[in-house]
Amino acid sequence: MIDVRGLEKSFGDKVVLDKLSFSIGHNDIYGLLGPNGAGKTTTINILCNLLDADAGTISIQGNPISETTKQLVGLVPQEISIYQDLTCKENLQFFARIYGLQGSKKADRINALINELKLNTYENVKVSNMSGGWRRRVNIAVALVHSPAILILDEPTAGLDIEARYELWELIRNFKHSGVSILLTTHQLEEAERLCSRIGILQKGCIIAEGPLDKLRTLVPAKQIAVIETADEQVLCDKARSFGWEHRRYGGRVTLLLPEKYTLKDVVNKFNGIPLSSISLQEVGLEHVYLEVTRNHSSDGIKLTPTGGDK
Repeated sequence: MIDVRGLEKSFGDKVVLDKLSFSIGHNDIYGLLGPNGAGKTTTINILCNLLDADAGTISIQGNPISETTKQLVGLVPQEISIYQDLTCKENLQFFARIYGLQGSKKADRINALINELKLNTYENVKVSNMSGGWRRRVNIAVALVHSPAILILDEPTAGLDIEARYELWELIRNFKHSGVSILLTTHQLEEAERLCSRIGILQKGCIIAEGPLDKLRTLVPAKQIAVIETADEQVLCDKARSFGWEHRRYGGRVTLLLPEKYTLKDVVNKFNGIPLSSISLQEVGLEHVYLEVTRNHSSDGIKLTPTGGDK
């Protein structure tokens, strides 16, 4: 659906995209992760033909990006970009006309979206009178009104409460089953972990690790994670090292990379005599992958590829 190859973009002396390459398949939910300034927004702007790349190519369904391919893309920016003084239905009617929908085709599409996104109660309510979660739904409906093949969601749940976030996650999962491919940018690693079929970690304008989550997990040299709080951190780390266990400091806490799975009792017994304030055992998750690959990524931009993952 989308193929990005060798994309480069600089603003003055600042390199924003450095030979960026990735692809999104049919029905994929591709998560593009990275800190502010990593190049996510610039990539989206080029993909939407709002900005020219310095080098490289992007194709959508085999066609180079152009004014024509804009019709294939629906964009939901981080900031709500619909008319606050119009109702849900009025917004959909306005944007449907912009995309050239007319007559019964326009009416049928609007009604289908209102039903699909469960906006029936709010179709005649002004957007300014809706909660953040429902405004976001209307914004997504507007992006889908012309039946795009690609939906770009830029931080779709930013600022939403946990209930609205979970509802939106379920909505996004349903889009995958309706034949829409999705590019999702997010700072919420749990969001990417739950939704994305493939994930690319972006740093300094290039992908440093990419693949499905189960393959990305192989980039962390551990079968299990132990997070421990103790007043004697150095003693704990020295003891762990004597077992051949690596340690990290993730989020200000000592994290042990366990080469095999243990029970909580086994780990506690290993550190007998060291006062432990708390200890928890966790599966290797996207948070650990993200911290590990960004920690290990060298300045020359070498891409880390998970064992058995996509090249």
